[in-house]
Amino acid sequence: MNEILKSLGMSDVNPGGFAGTWEGSGKAQAVVSPIHGEKLATVTNVTPAEFEAVVAKCHKAWESWKLVPAPKRGEVVRALGDELRRNKESLAMLVTLEMGKTLREGLGEVQEMIDICDFAVGLSRQLYGLTMPSERRQHRIQEQWQPLGVVGVITAFNFPVAVWSWNTALALVCGDTVLWKPSSKTPLTAIACIKIAEKVLRDFGYDPAICSLVIGKGSEIGDLINTDPRVALVSYTGSVPGGRHVGKLVQERFGRHILELGGNGAVIVSDKADLDIALRSIYFGAIGTSGQRCTTTRRVIVQERVAETFKARLLDLYRKTPIGDPREHKYFMGPLVDQGAIETMLAAIETVKAQGGKVLYGGEKLPHPGGCFITPCLVEVPGNLPIVKEETFAPVLYVMTYRTIEEAIALQNGVTQGLSSAIITNDQRESELFLSAAGSDCGIANVNTGTSGAEIGGAFGGEKETGGGRESGSDAWKAYMRRQTSAINFSGKVELAQGITLDF
Repeated sequence: MNEILKSLGMSDVNPGGFAGTWEGSGKAQAVVSPIHGEKLATVTNVTPAEFEAVVAKCHKAWESWKLVPAPKRGEVVRALGDELRRNKESLAMLVTLEMGKTLREGLGEVQEMIDICDFAVGLSRQLYGLTMPSERRQHRIQEQWQPLGVVGVITAFNFPVAVWSWNTALALVCGDTVLWKPSSKTPLTAIACIKIAEKVLRDFGYDPAICSLVIGKGSEIGDLINTDPRVALVSYTGSVPGGRHVGKLVQERFGRHILELGGNGAVIVSDKADLDIALRSIYFGAIGTSGQRCTTTRRVIVQERVAETFKARLLDLYRKTPIGDPREHKYFMGPLVDQGAIETMLAAIETVKAQGGKVLYGGEKLPHPGGCFITPCLVEVPGNLPIVKEETFAPVLYVMTYRTIEEAIALQNGVTQGLSSAIITNDQRESELFLSAAGSDCGIANVNTGTSGAEIGGAFGGEKETGGGRESGSDAWKAYMRRQTSAINFSGKVELAQGITLDF
C-alpha cells in the first residue's frame, strides 16, 4: 500500500482540500478497505472556512482559464490523459483496494478516464455554433457557446474516478474549472486524481486551482456546493432522494444541475434469443462491481417458453461464481463496499420473500477478514413486486416471465427509474419495437448486449427518477457551456424584425 501511495504522490495522512495548495484541518477519517478490513490511509476533511477559500480560488482560476483558446485547453486535457496512462496500474489498484471492485474493472475504469480525455481533445476543436438566415436585410444571426463557470462535481463511491473524468475532461475544454467532492467512502482515489491534474496544470503554467477538491460530509460540504452561487453547474451522481435534495437547492438559486440517479436495469430475454449471449450479458451485468453499478442488471424478463431452460443455466453460473480478493484475476466478484451495503442487501432479500418471491440461490455472507463478502442472490418473482421496483444497490437479480413482447416492455417500463435497458433477441421486429417510441423508456436501450458497459462516445444518462442528465460523449458538452444568440447588422441602418417600422 505504501508503494502505491508513494507512486501517486500520497502518504499515510493526506489533507482533503486543494485549490493550489493542500489543506484540511477538519475531522480525520481512516479509510478502510472492504477487502481485508485494514486501514489504507487517513484523510483530513476540509472545514467550512477551508471550503470557502477553495471555492474562491477555483472561481478566480476560471476568470483566466475561460480566456485560454479551446484547442489550447485541449492540449492540457491530452496531457492529463497521458499522465493517467502512466499511472494506470497504480490508480486502478487503489480503486480496487478502496472500493472493492475487481482489478480488471479498476483497470477498465481508468481506461475510461483516458478515453474521455481523448474524446475531449477532439472536442476542443468542435465546440460548434450555428449561423442562421435573418429575415432582415444585411443581417446575420449566429449562435455560439461560452464557458459557464465553476462546475461542482459530486460523485458516488462505485465509480470513484471515472465519473469525475467524464465531467472534468469536458468541463476543461469548455473553459470551466472543476470543484470535486468525492464520496467519503472513496477519498483516496480522488486525492490521487487531483495530484495528477495538479502536476499537468503546473507543467503547463496554469493555475492548479482549475481542478480543485473538497472532501467532507455531503450534508455539510456537499450542501455548500449546492447553495453557492459561484458554482454555475452541479453534476451529482447518487441516490434518488439525494438527487431530489440537490435539485431543490440548486434550482432555488437558479443554478444548473446534471443528475445521474437511480437505475433498475432490466433485460428482456426473447424465446428467439441466443441464450449464450443472454447468459453472458446478464451475468456480468448483475455481478459486475458486485451489483453496485447504476446500470446493474436487476431484473430479467424472460419469455415463458424458454424460462425454465434459462433459469437452470443462470442458476448454474451463479453457483460457480468465483468470489474473493478482487486483486486476483481468478475472482469475478469482490466485496460490497461496506457493512451497510451488506445489511441493505439482506433486508431486501427478506422483504422480497415476504412479498412472494422465491430465492433460488445466494444472499449468504461469506467468512472473510474484510467482512463485506456475500454470494450474489437470484430470486424468482411473479412480476414487479414493490421491492423489485426499488433499487437495491447490491447483487440481487429478480427473474420474471412474460408471454408477449408488449407485456415484456410494460414490465421493463413499469418502474420509476429509467436509466438502462436491453433486449436479447434475433427477431428484428422485437428489437425495432423495443427501440421505438412504444418501446423502452430508458436513456440507454441496448440490443443483444447487457445493461452495463456504456462507451464514452455516447451521452450517458436516463429518464424519470434517473434525473434526465447526460454526461460523457455526444453533445453532452453543451451542459457545460452557456448558449449565446447574436444578431449582427451590417446594413448601415436599423431594421426591426417582424415587420415593425419605426419612423421618427
